[in-house]
Amino acid sequence: MTKWVYGFGDGKSEGAADMRNLLGGKGANLAEMSNLGLPVPPGFTITTEVCTWFEANGRSYPDSLGAEVDAALAEIARITGRGFGDATDPLLVSVRSGARVSMPGMMDTVLNLGLNDATVPALAKSAGDARFAYDSYRRFIQMYSNVVLGLEHHDFEEILETYKNDNDYALDTDLSAEDWQQVIVSYKALVEEELGQPFPQDPGEQLWGAIGAVFLSWQSARAVTYRRLHDIPNDWGTAVNVQAMVFGNMGTDSATGVAFTRNPSTGEKALYGEFLINAQGEDVVAGIRTPQDITEAARIAAGSDALSLEKAMPEAFAEFVAICDRLEGHYRDMQDLEFTIERGRLWMLQTRNGKRTAKAALKIAVEMADDGLISPREAVMRVDPSALDQLLHPMIDPKAERDILATGLPASPGAASGDIVFSSDEAEEAKNAGRKVILVRVETSPEDIHGMHAAEGILTTRGGMTSHAAVVARGMGKPCVSGAGSLRIDYRAGTLTVAGRKFAKGERITIDGATGQVLVGEVAMQQPEMSGEFARLMEWADAERRMKVRTNAETPADARAARGFGAEGIGLCRTEHMFFEGERIVAVREMILSENEAGRRAALDKLLPMQRGDFTELFEIMQGLPVTIRLLDPPLHEFLPHSDEEIAEVAAVMGVDADRLRERALELREFNPMLGHRGCRLLVSYPEIAEMQARAIFEGAVAAGKSTGSPVTPEIMVPLVGVKAELDLVRARIDAMAKAVSAETGVAIAYQVGTMIELPRACLRAGEIAASAEFFSFGTNDLTQTTFGISRDDASSFLGAYQRLGIVERDPFVSIDQEGVGELVRIGAERGRAARPGLKLGICGEHGGDPASIFFCESVGLDYVSCSPFRVPIARLAAAQAALKAQTA
Repeated sequence: MTKWVYGFGDGKSEGAADMRNLLGGKGANLAEMSNLGLPVPPGFTITTEVCTWFEANGRSYPDSLGAEVDAALAEIARITGRGFGDATDPLLVSVRSGARVSMPGMMDTVLNLGLNDATVPALAKSAGDARFAYDSYRRFIQMYSNVVLGLEHHDFEEILETYKNDNDYALDTDLSAEDWQQVIVSYKALVEEELGQPFPQDPGEQLWGAIGAVFLSWQSARAVTYRRLHDIPNDWGTAVNVQAMVFGNMGTDSATGVAFTRNPSTGEKALYGEFLINAQGEDVVAGIRTPQDITEAARIAAGSDALSLEKAMPEAFAEFVAICDRLEGHYRDMQDLEFTIERGRLWMLQTRNGKRTAKAALKIAVEMADDGLISPREAVMRVDPSALDQLLHPMIDPKAERDILATGLPASPGAASGDIVFSSDEAEEAKNAGRKVILVRVETSPEDIHGMHAAEGILTTRGGMTSHAAVVARGMGKPCVSGAGSLRIDYRAGTLTVAGRKFAKGERITIDGATGQVLVGEVAMQQPEMSGEFARLMEWADAERRMKVRTNAETPADARAARGFGAEGIGLCRTEHMFFEGERIVAVREMILSENEAGRRAALDKLLPMQRGDFTELFEIMQGLPVTIRLLDPPLHEFLPHSDEEIAEVAAVMGVDADRLRERALELREFNPMLGHRGCRLLVSYPEIAEMQARAIFEGAVAAGKSTGSPVTPEIMVPLVGVKAELDLVRARIDAMAKAVSAETGVAIAYQVGTMIELPRACLRAGEIAASAEFFSFGTNDLTQTTFGISRDDASSFLGAYQRLGIVERDPFVSIDQEGVGELVRIGAERGRAARPGLKLGICGEHGGDPASIFFCESVGLDYVSCSPFRVPIARLAAAQAALKAQTA
């Protein structure tokens, strides 16, 4: 019979850390901490399989679940000596979610469950503190009403704020037990008024309501959005963790906090975290109160007058430090921990591998490898390749002038400029309109996930380094400044005010997530340097990867940048990108619009020296590394003149009538140009184009070889081949030109001719095509278009809906469709190499910089991937991880 519930506590557990798929990350780690003998409040985990059942069976539960939950509750009661619903010594529980991977703030939690009108006086008596008991009850009513009953959180906050104002109270801690009783009456009246029934008093009803709410929250809009952004499968589900409550709000000898065993922003090996005295955990992460530093060193660095945990509760602090060291050593990774101190006694509520910035991930992985805690190979596997993107974005130029508006906490590094917006919906609208914005909020909540994703950076006036805004921003790789308390936000007026200065929605600011500064206007940025831990990790990665990493580049700037990031050649030089400037575009138009070969050759003669210079410079920058040059590919309409001024300019150059030229341009227009007269079809129709480009390539190779002393072996790629005969015709022109240039220069020219495989027919007939091609480069942008029959320029109008409906998991233009497009790539690779053993295979579409696609390329046995310059480090690391994963498969 299926087991649905796993208990833990009292130094033992039915689960373990390796059961995260069944117990979720939180449940598995609670079980592991219990097995280690750490102080964990007893509890039980309802498995992720129940969530799957719940969704598949009309939101019902397995028949045996109720009995298992009752038995597990009884075991908690035995360990604690308290009874669930008991009117003399009540057991209270928390109900929390726990997916396989951490989804901070995305799903629901209920604390203090089991309180009602009968148990709250019992809690007050057993605790000897009536204020604590009624504070806990009002928290429970507010949280349960919001999470389970669907009432608005702010309606309860409004009642509380009104009561505080009426009684001249500044803080929640100013309220007495009698005050909380008054607030509770108002809270319960609100529930009855809104729902037509009283707040539930039966603890059993409360418990099942909370369990159902957690399962329902797996499908909440914010959780669905988070899963989509982080590629978390929908069918994983969440576990539910029910655990005996321990209280950090029982007075000045009680506290609650969140900590990391290392700094999650920088990777520094030092305890990093925050806590609050006389508070519950939600107070810390929700940003309702500004928390205190855990260590004395952090307090001094922050210039805070508030006591550190180290000074306030030295015995609990010492025990906590020892547990942190033990857990980091046990898991061999930085840990993110939650804890509560109840009347001086420390309790551990959670541990998990901590989310961190790319900078921190690099430092932690390299230092742990240096310390012998992990191997260099493990260090390579520890860093998310996509996270490296964080290191490649601009930082504020240290020479730039800073008009500092305010200073908050440096919650997530990096810097960004944008227009102020005050809501997540506005941020998303601005993003869709092409505007860069900074999302400015008093505090963020999980409902802000879409706005945080759309914004360039996040600024909050409340909250600490472990607040929702900070954690989510770090995970997204976006800069964040939190707790900028001097700022005053007026949502209705749409203004931000500080020290007499007012800024309206739409005005531009800059945030520096490294210093916590908020700056006026747009501030100059600079690119970070790739060195230190980055260089060492890349060295380890390069030693493990099999595939080479090239870049897509056709400008000297891109080529140099790519070399700096470690590119091992150019995998795609799109020659048409060289034609869109000044006199070049005029010459190209002259060539296209000419009505005979002589006119076309005259125009091509103008382009030849320009192309020769382009290729010479690229070859020189690459210093003998391979350079793959794609011959002219795009449809001619992209070059055609459109305005009367452009037509007149070309007509003057050609010495022809403008009206005749306009007619010629209309003759060349196509109904579906992406599937029309382009690629090799152009080169077959107008072989003189291929001849000019081939001559420019060969002459450039000779010149670069002489200037650098490094022999150049250009790889000439014929695009859009679907039939072997197309490649044969174009190749004959290329070969003839190689002989001609060799004879003219007296230099023997080594070169290769291949094709871009971007049509399904080319994949299927790859064996034939390989007879004439020395390499294949899979152009997966067009291969995706032609396989799906969709345009990547227009697909955004429906692909989002397809992802939400589960028709496709990912945008196939971002991450390769392995079942369809990938199958064609596999067929093309296998058939090509069967016909020509040793055939060089690469990929040069946008997928060449996508880690998931790179893993696929490793499985197919491609020789290299090619990507944009700034994704080269990502590709290097992903290729290493793919190779290591293949070794263990």
